Amino acid sequence: MSTLYGDPRTLAAVLKERLDRQQLILITNDAYGKWLTGTEWPTDAHQTRDAASAVGFLKELDDAGLAARVGKAVELIKAGNGTEVYKAETARIDKEYSARPRAEEKASGSSGGSGTLLALAAVLVLAVVGAALLVRRRSPRHTAFTFPDAVFAAEEAADEAGLRSRAAAELLALGEAVEHADGAATPGLSRALDAYDAAGRVLDAARGLPDLVGVLALVAEGRSALDPAPGIPLCFFDPRHGTAVRRTTWRPLGRRERADVAVCEDCGQALRTHRAPQVLAVRDQGRTVPYFEVPAERSLWAATGYGSLLSGTDDTLAARVGAGEFSRARQQSEVFRDHRPPAR
Repeated sequence: MSTLYGDPRTLAAVLKERLDRQQLILITNDAYGKWLTGTEWPTDAHQTRDAASAVGFLKELDDAGLAARVGKAVELIKAGNGTEVYKAETARIDKEYSARPRAEEKASGSSGGSGTLLALAAVLVLAVVGAALLVRRRSPRHTAFTFPDAVFAAEEAADEAGLRSRAAAELLALGEAVEHADGAATPGLSRALDAYDAAGRVLDAARGLPDLVGVLALVAEGRSALDPAPGIPLCFFDPRHGTAVRRTTWRPLGRRERADVAVCEDCGQALRTHRAPQVLAVRDQGRTVPYFEVPAERSLWAATGYGSLLSGTDDTLAARVGAGEFSRARQQSEVFRDHRPPAR
């Protein structure tokens, strides 16, 4: 059953409620084509989750239709070996990626232009079935990430009007907290005021979901400044998940690069079980991508991870907004959009 850009697990929960069944297995697809999500109640006794996830990694199903992919998932569920197949396939891809740098180094200088094209083609194929992360450092405090579409499943459609109302309400609450704060007993009051001002500016200029989520991140930064024991930022993968519970080292499947990010409990659990967290998805160049895949020069939020990727105590979202990075990123995005070559 198609999720039509929604969260597959939310759809599954709604269907279970409507069907009023205590024992149920549901398989849904998502907005990223070949990937399936399996959900089972009351427990995952038939390894439904792993069985559905494994289908996306199977080479023989790269060009298969939805019916064939669902059929394979059902086959794995009946056999009860979904976890075994999932682990084997992810290990295979991880091994292929780990070996690639050495293979490409040996090939360089001897294969010429055609070898380069073949290597590029191989990388593109692997990007469809694997989890590639490109960490590009623009300066000591700027880090951007690029993910292939097929690594994750996340909501594409969001209630923008509802989020705008929520952002406005949280901004108002921060303003009231700042107003009633005791300056002598609140060393971070100045930073909280900066965050309040920056959040208001972003809200006024917000043109979509990423900017509205940025307001939430700035409000959280302001509240943290008022707290005697400042906390960590909102969840890196999707700040709408709320305040993160810990920071963790994140290495996507098949890559050696790692990043230190703040995660909520659910995203932390997903990483511990080698699964893709639900991420904030945005539209870029006609594709639905994780927000952090947008080039950093065109998105303050990609450059900062909504606070996770800041370089230190003096590097804040409010400071960057105040320095004009939000406005410049928007201008770069508009220039890019206006000068894109027409689609063929």
